[in-house]
Amino acid sequence: MKHNTVCIIDDDPIFVYGTKVLLNYNRSFCSNIIVYENGKEALDDLRFMVKTNEALPEVIFLDLNMPVMNGWEFLDQLKKMDLGNRVGVYVVSASIDHEDQEKSKEYDMVIDFIGKPLTPNKLKQLLLVAEKKAH
Repeated sequence: MKHNTVCIIDDDPIFVYGTKVLLNYNRSFCSNIIVYENGKEALDDLRFMVKTNEALPEVIFLDLNMPVMNGWEFLDQLKKMDLGNRVGVYVVSASIDHEDQEKSKEYDMVIDFIGKPLTPNKLKQLLLVAEKKAH
C-alpha cells in the first residue's frame, strides 16, 4: 500500500537524510515527504491542514527527544485533535528504555515503536504490515 505523504519529525539531520534516502529509494512506500525539526512546527502545520481540509500525511515518523516540543508533547497535542485513524505514527527513537516503548502504546495513533536507525529491512516490514491491513 503506497502512502501519498509521509512526515518525518526529527531534529537530527543525519537521521532525516538517511530516512529520506530510504523512502526515496523505496518509491513503493510514499510519494511525498514532509520534514519538521520539532513537534511544534509539525503540529502547527497539521492544524492548518485540518483547518483548510488539506490531505494529512498518512504516516509520521516521530522522534522523542527534540527541542521546542518533544515527541511526547506532540503526541499529547495530536491526541486532542481527534483525527481518528487518519494518521498513523511510528515512534522512531534511539531510546532503549522499555518504559518509552510501553508509554508509546498508550497512544491510539501510534502503530509501533522502532529503534533507530530506520533500516531497509525495517521499512520493508512496515510495508508488509501496511499491505496486510489494506486487505
